[in-house]
Amino acid sequence: MINAAIVGLGWWGKVLVQSVQNKSDKIKFTAGAVRTTSKVFDFAKEQNLSLYDSLDPILSDNSIDAVVFATPHSKHVEQIIATANAGKHVFMEKPLTLTKSGAETAVKATEKAGVVLAVGFNRRYSPAIDALREQINNNVLGTMLHWEGTMCAPIGMALAADAWRADKSETPAGGLTPMAIHIIDLMIDLFGKVEEVHCQSFRRAVPNDTDDTTSILFRMSNGMSGYVGTLLATHPSFRMHIWGTDGSTEIRNPDMSKFLYTPNNTGQITGAAGVINTEEKDLSGFDTVAAELEGFAAAINGITPYPVTSDQAIHGCSVIEAIVESAEKGIPVQVK
Repeated sequence: MINAAIVGLGWWGKVLVQSVQNKSDKIKFTAGAVRTTSKVFDFAKEQNLSLYDSLDPILSDNSIDAVVFATPHSKHVEQIIATANAGKHVFMEKPLTLTKSGAETAVKATEKAGVVLAVGFNRRYSPAIDALREQINNNVLGTMLHWEGTMCAPIGMALAADAWRADKSETPAGGLTPMAIHIIDLMIDLFGKVEEVHCQSFRRAVPNDTDDTTSILFRMSNGMSGYVGTLLATHPSFRMHIWGTDGSTEIRNPDMSKFLYTPNNTGQITGAAGVINTEEKDLSGFDTVAAELEGFAAAINGITPYPVTSDQAIHGCSVIEAIVESAEKGIPVQVK
């Protein structure tokens, strides 16, 4: 059993704790740290967490094996370095950092300390992604042509003006870091590196200084094109669609539970719409958040590697950096 601490007990930090606490035989939380302990005192008591107002007591506690962070992005590099230097394994909620150089520094610190560094991309564990990966590996879709995805939620409408997620320096390009980066990470894992991005991002409706409408075009190194759209002022939604010369696959719903495969068996269109023979699967009921934390524990115990490699994590941060630059300049930007 891995004894972990949680740093940051906002909405998502609580989700992380509740996904495994008193449920998993692989990892549990024994401590937590927040700036204002009074705000989460009842939650900490309910979850049997020792509560602190800084990271230091957690790093000096020899009974704690690992630290899980759900904190502002600008704090990630210093927190990873401090935790690695204390000899504790690190789970950092996505994105790892906002820059390539920051990601390289973080990875180097954990490698030097010999600790596991995991990035919180829970959708890597979705059964829908396993099914899509199997199709790609078996060449079911043929030559891969294009991918696209949308991920939206009304979170921008409820953000207080002084919330860290309403700060453009913390969360640039609207829904990029809270949502769209999930889809981008999946595409990096499935199709390799991103070569070029072109982003437009602006505010239409949210009552704070946050972009709520963001769209990004991608050119992949393997020749595919891609697109991501993310909105912070509409209902929760998730959709991914992958097209190849032999068929396409679509994944829908915020829990990625609907899996739709359509083979290219319609023939030529001769004036009427072709026949669409879509096969549908229901993949609901799987907890990807619990799976990622148990995957973190498995990596610590040397059972299986964590699925997000250091190279992928660093490249993902390079893509974020390029997207932000593109949004600011209004031009395509090469990913470094």
